[in-house]
Amino acid sequence: MNEFSRPWAGLDPLVHAPARLAILTVLSVVEEADFRYLLHATGLTKGNLSAHVGKLEGAGYLVVEKTFRGKIPLTICRLTPKGRDALEQYRQTMRRLLNVEDERGSNEGSRAVSGVVGAL
Repeated sequence: MNEFSRPWAGLDPLVHAPARLAILTVLSVVEEADFRYLLHATGLTKGNLSAHVGKLEGAGYLVVEKTFRGKIPLTICRLTPKGRDALEQYRQTMRRLLNVEDERGSNEGSRAVSGVVGAL
């Protein structure tokens, strides 16, 4: 099989998961974010956020710094260059996938979706 028969095969499963995509997207527009900020920005539970941050950190997509603000624990997350590259590759792959669908003569609904990809 080639990339045209399974074009989605190029999607990074670490980035494609909705929760991790949300985390990476939030971190792509800020220098860093603390755990509390990510909780509110993504709508994830503490356990889910912690698990997904751990997977992204393990892949080298995030750097996680655990520190204290006074006596209160503080977890800071930053996107690494590898994480930024993975997110950009994901965006390019999604754009290409949606363009392939448009070129195949898909219906109006699919064309409307490709307009939304401009936000990616």
